[in-house]
Amino acid sequence: MNTLKQEALTAIEQLPDTADIDAIMYKLYVIDKARKGREAVEKGDMISVKDLTRESDAW
Repeated sequence: MNTLKQEALTAIEQLPDTADIDAIMYKLYVIDKARKGREAVEKGDMISVKDLTRESDAW
């Protein structure tokens, strides 16, 4: 797996030269959230769809 820095640099390189700071920050934000999601899945820190449905029905 690439380091976070490598992922960030790759993502920034793929943006158009006209990308503004907001576009860059958003791209990095999405990468961060996706990475944290993958880590949560690997740790088992997740909830099944069945359990989520059950919880939302209780609301």
